[in-house]
Amino acid sequence: MPEPHGHLHRHHLLLLLFLLITATNSAPASATTTNYQIFKEAPQFYNSPACPSLDTNEMCSHQAVHVAMTLDAAYLRGSMAAILSVLQHSSCPQNIRFHFIPSSTANHQHLRLTISRSFPSLKFQIYPYDSSKVSGLISTSIRSALDCPLNYARNYLANLLPPCLSRVVYLDSDLVLVDDIAKLAATPLGDRSVLAAPEYCNANFTSYFTPTFWSNPTLSLTFAGRKACYFNTGVMVIDLQRWRQGDYTTKIIEWMELQKRMRIYELGSLPPFLLVFAGNIAPVDHRWNQHGLGGDNYRGLCRNLHPGPVSLLHWSGKGKPWVRLDANRPCPLDALWAPYDLLQTPFALES
Repeated sequence: MPEPHGHLHRHHLLLLLFLLITATNSAPASATTTNYQIFKEAPQFYNSPACPSLDTNEMCSHQAVHVAMTLDAAYLRGSMAAILSVLQHSSCPQNIRFHFIPSSTANHQHLRLTISRSFPSLKFQIYPYDSSKVSGLISTSIRSALDCPLNYARNYLANLLPPCLSRVVYLDSDLVLVDDIAKLAATPLGDRSVLAAPEYCNANFTSYFTPTFWSNPTLSLTFAGRKACYFNTGVMVIDLQRWRQGDYTTKIIEWMELQKRMRIYELGSLPPFLLVFAGNIAPVDHRWNQHGLGGDNYRGLCRNLHPGPVSLLHWSGKGKPWVRLDANRPCPLDALWAPYDLLQTPFALES
């Protein structure tokens, strides 16, 4: 008899219609045209017996691993995959605290519900970021996606996150971990370093700044006495107390203000970090940022892994794995991202 199947089909149509109406009604007026994605619930992950019990103030616990990430609609699918990968490979997943930073104009209720539905036990907080103060400082770069004000939220982490937090792991949304994040979080920062990240001293460091910068002795002397190397700001371990004490947000903003007066670099939010920190950061093994898997900033062609072990895969560059997979034009390494994709497809809903 066809009726049960028809009834089931109508049930799914009504479910989809309800979700669409709910998303539309909960959106601010400026976002009513947004196509909200629906994500599956992730498995529950539990601590191993050796994991420590946390302090009472859980979101500030010094025994927890604190992870900071930005959130926005365009990269939400990547963020969800990154969260899943962090939890799946952690020995103490219940001791991880997430600190999410969306734009102040984003639909925070929708973001909170989306994360809670897929990760019901996740401990997290949302900290809205007012991008208006940085919007006027952003210079056009070589790729429009790099000019998004949310890319600059990492400049303000020490101001956005609670003063009780002393150390945080900052992660981009286009990556997955295949190792325990506690190892990365425990990176020694030494006596003076404010942040730690993998350095790439074979990269052509001079190419990150314009001839105007290098031809000005006052500016180029910035790197005098520093063994300055390129590092990628998508994976960093940051001592927030040292950051606050050194007022490094102001130092970064000063370079951005200079960039508005005379063009000294071309590449988005990275160069101010290099100007302030390059040569003074604590090293991290390259396994913790196998970056560039999204290709370059122009074409986003497929790339291979760098030689050596891998703990984190990072699709920095123009090509994102979810976009290439949806277009049926994936790169070989995109298959390593796909198992962490929580997107609820229409086929999965129907079945």
